Amino acid sequence: MTTTFTFLFFSFTLLFSFFSLLIYISRIKPWCNCNTCKTYLTMTWSHKFINLVDYYTHLLQNSPSGTIHVHVLGNTITSNPQNVEYILKTNFNNYPKGKQFSTILGDLLGRGIFNVDGDSWKFQRKMASLELGSVTIRSHAFELVTEEIKTRLIPLISSFTKEKTVKSVTKPEEESKADNISENEDVVLDMQDILRRFSFDNICKFSFGLDPCCLVPSLPISNLANAFDLSSKLSAQRAMNASPIIWKMKRFFNVGSEKKLKEAIKIVNDLANEMIKQRREIENGVDSRKDLLSRFMGSLNSNDDEYLKDIVVSFLLAGRDTVASALTGFFILLSKNPEVEKKIRVELDRIMNPVQDCATFEQTREMHYLNGAIHESMRLFPPVQFDSKFALEDDVLPDGTFIKKGSRVTYHPYAMGRMENIWGPDCLEFKPERWLREGVFVPKCPFKYPVFQAGSRVCLGKELAIVEMKAVVAALVKRFDVRVVGSNQEPRFAPGLTATFRGGLPVEVYERT
Repeated sequence: MTTTFTFLFFSFTLLFSFFSLLIYISRIKPWCNCNTCKTYLTMTWSHKFINLVDYYTHLLQNSPSGTIHVHVLGNTITSNPQNVEYILKTNFNNYPKGKQFSTILGDLLGRGIFNVDGDSWKFQRKMASLELGSVTIRSHAFELVTEEIKTRLIPLISSFTKEKTVKSVTKPEEESKADNISENEDVVLDMQDILRRFSFDNICKFSFGLDPCCLVPSLPISNLANAFDLSSKLSAQRAMNASPIIWKMKRFFNVGSEKKLKEAIKIVNDLANEMIKQRREIENGVDSRKDLLSRFMGSLNSNDDEYLKDIVVSFLLAGRDTVASALTGFFILLSKNPEVEKKIRVELDRIMNPVQDCATFEQTREMHYLNGAIHESMRLFPPVQFDSKFALEDDVLPDGTFIKKGSRVTYHPYAMGRMENIWGPDCLEFKPERWLREGVFVPKCPFKYPVFQAGSRVCLGKELAIVEMKAVVAALVKRFDVRVVGSNQEPRFAPGLTATFRGGLPVEVYERT
């Protein structure tokens, strides 16, 4: 046993040293001498830009075709709407997620809808379309959101106003945030943390029929939420390695970040499997429950619990992180644009009863200006900042860019929202009016605004997400003034599958009279 361990240890050390040397050599003398690749490898882009996505945006803004190449990554990045339409619709079959992508997220998402192509993807999408498109499931989802707003979100925010405040910080070692509450202090509340808790409660109830109670007054630490966050973060970091061999070696020897990832995914999987087991044990209970898991079990009519787990974990990822990210970006922009806030309140006062805490589903459909404001905020702060595909065959994009078989092709919604040639000279301004025509919301071309993807892979949960965001914003803006602390600072993004603001979103909250 000792001999085997020693052999493995020295083998790993030798291989790690070898690949470290290769990386060092590549950084000293990269095989591509173009300025973009050298800047990326040496990280000198960070001297001028806070985030890598801002550096890519700069490059794309200065590219005549709206397309750039990062040769050392084998990645073609585009902000050209014609290219986006070609990739997501016209020649969709040539640009699947690809084996490379599926391998990176395979441990977390398995065979879930966001990690597969071909027949498996078509089957899950058809099934999900039937479920998410039903009136019953949409009504149930809205009821869950409304209940969480009334019973938890509003009372919690109200308790943290000027009279009773909290300094909310997200540290895993904390047992509870209740100890941070103190009287007669200015409010410093991490709104991103609150919104993530809100979204996690909702999506868990919707997906599993499980209430993790993340938004109860004590603001407890959730092992499931932490494990899910860590899983997403470490899975995304795999793609940032200089070579996939590095993380695959770490996974093989179960060391470092891969060991942490394995442990975090086990927590997520154990809970999902326990939920499935409980559903199996409920006598004739599958069809009587409204949560997504039960409905999928009834539709699948299968005993493949691993497959069920992968499907629901994928929806957990989509429904939690994207909504929280979009709402966080919204409140950042709203805090800087009080005139937009005033117009939203005028609309809410016209549509809602003065004593209403939450809007009805019918009322949310009348909120055209708010709808425009939400879409506008996601233009500037898309929850998914970029998305990649892999070419099956050699191809040429509409702008003349050659794509080699097996190479990565990325479209960049974050950069696209900052392009003058797409949105005009005021592209950096927060203007909900650009989405309105005679006071009525009018959607834009999805290929110039691919926040929800477009074409065959367009997000099935788009309408559910928009309604949830409308309900949250209407409830909070109607009752509170939310002001970002240090609102002039440029946001910094943390690594992850969705946009997460590093350091959270510290706000001061004042109850309106």
